[in-house]
Amino acid sequence: MKEEDLVARIAANPKYEKLVSMRSTYSIIMTILVMCIYYGYILLVAYDKEFLAQKMGAGMTTSLGIPMGVGVILLTIIITNIYVRRANTEFDDLNAEIIKEANK
Repeated sequence: MKEEDLVARIAANPKYEKLVSMRSTYSIIMTILVMCIYYGYILLVAYDKEFLAQKMGAGMTTSLGIPMGVGVILLTIIITNIYVRRANTEFDDLNAEIIKEANK
């Protein structure tokens, strides 16, 4: 089977359009979520230093900004993990179906 034929059969498969649409939508949503978290923190650093400088409690030396910064990093890791899990299961399964159907 020619490579051009295989590519044409994959592109004509409605599951391929579904995969591309799902993956693109999911990627955009996850990107916007990460950017909101990251840039939200950066905007706090830029415009509300007093809020981030507040001490966590009486007698504590840690300011509120430190755990929030760690939270930004952890949330980014969690969101990345969520995306990778979905990509490795749902998206890869659909991709395998498309390739299997195209090779028939």
